Amino acid sequence: MSNKILINGEWRDGSGASFSSFDPSTGEEIWSGNSATKSDVEDAVGAARAAFPTWALTPIAERIAVMERYRDIMKRDGEELARLISRETGKPYWETKTEAAAVAGKVDISIRAYDERTGVKETLSGATTGMLRHKPHGVMAVLGPYNFPAHLANGHIVPALIAGNTAVFKPSEMTPGPGAFIIERMVEAGVPAGVVNMVQGARETGEALTGADVDGVLFTGGAKTGLAIHKQFADRLDVILALELGGNNPLIWWDTDNVDAAALAVVQSAFLTSGQRCTCARRLFLPEGAAGDKAIEALAKLTDRLIVDQPFADPQPFMGPVISPKIASGLERAFDQLVERDGEAIRNLSVRDDGSAFVTPGIVDVTRSSAVPDEEHFGPLLKVWRVGDFDEAIARANDTSFGLSAGILSDDKAKWEKFLALSRAGIVNWNRQTTGASGAAPFGGIGASGNHRPSAYYAADYCAFPVASMEGEKLLPIAADQVGVK
Repeated sequence: MSNKILINGEWRDGSGASFSSFDPSTGEEIWSGNSATKSDVEDAVGAARAAFPTWALTPIAERIAVMERYRDIMKRDGEELARLISRETGKPYWETKTEAAAVAGKVDISIRAYDERTGVKETLSGATTGMLRHKPHGVMAVLGPYNFPAHLANGHIVPALIAGNTAVFKPSEMTPGPGAFIIERMVEAGVPAGVVNMVQGARETGEALTGADVDGVLFTGGAKTGLAIHKQFADRLDVILALELGGNNPLIWWDTDNVDAAALAVVQSAFLTSGQRCTCARRLFLPEGAAGDKAIEALAKLTDRLIVDQPFADPQPFMGPVISPKIASGLERAFDQLVERDGEAIRNLSVRDDGSAFVTPGIVDVTRSSAVPDEEHFGPLLKVWRVGDFDEAIARANDTSFGLSAGILSDDKAKWEKFLALSRAGIVNWNRQTTGASGAAPFGGIGASGNHRPSAYYAADYCAFPVASMEGEKLLPIAADQVGVK
């Protein structure tokens, strides 16, 4: 795993200040290197710009062959990547193995998506042939998140390169290691110099990258940063933006015979990955009365049984720490503020006193609260409302500026159909966790959750633009009855 930056096929030290990443379960330093300065970023973008024409002219079969070699290398090194992700994020090893597998699996999915959504198609036949083709944009800036530091960035880079773009990638400053890991393997696979470049650093490096001469910005992260990027390019119609910005996701639990199964779906929705998935349920809606009481009791008992431990512990934990002690403290403050605003603590969210980033999952009933902020608490914090009827549950579920994921747990198919029709989200699940999503489907949302550019299978859409052509091998002669011609 390199601690350098990659520019035009050359690994070199960043010219900026040094920084490090740490294991959030132990505090151990995992990665240390120098950040990229504005000059470094400009060099990286310049290298990508220079490499673009040749890569765009490279036959699609050859670009795919390079990516297939990368896929095979990632399968070979998947266990090593999984262990690195666990050490740098604190996620359980069982979970990071699925992330490493998804990195390799993204290649075949992206090849299919390119062919299906942005391939070459004939639209008209005869003396004139109509053709639909797709062309790459140019240089793509990719800014990765810390929660899935390999998979989500890889999900932008792979389809971008297949389409013929070049890329400059900045991993999250909290998880630089997995980003460097996948880029090293792309180089090993034969991605030409300048086609993929990588810069490391924090906010200043990211701002330098979005401020450089790029043709697209592909960002996964928080809504505030996404909104800032959106505003930055308000007068740049030439730059394509794909923004995936999380959500304040609702889950309705209504009319289920199997209470324990429903409680498990809630736990998987709210606390998987220590609540650090953008699709995690943040708000749970239950009926008033005995049914709601029974649901809360089952949920609380199951939450008490969850194992919270280091990523390689035996038995394997359900969840590890959050990404940093600072984030852990912020979540604890957010929970305490909800309780102070007339919330009732069902299970306390508290931080371990050993200096690590471990927190216990928190559940708070905010039914009586007068002011619950519409924000994404990125961690294992679940807010509960008790409502009088199903229509109120749907109305409250939609009472958010976000719109990424939503779910309903119910044995009543009519309630599912009504919720599906009226819910405002890009991912809507029935009797499954809100965190369940497929790479073979679009992934994204509306409102403050993004800018209508879903990723995953639909990444092909923003990595190339359509070009319609009317074509003939020879010019058509002037017809005798041509209007306006003597």
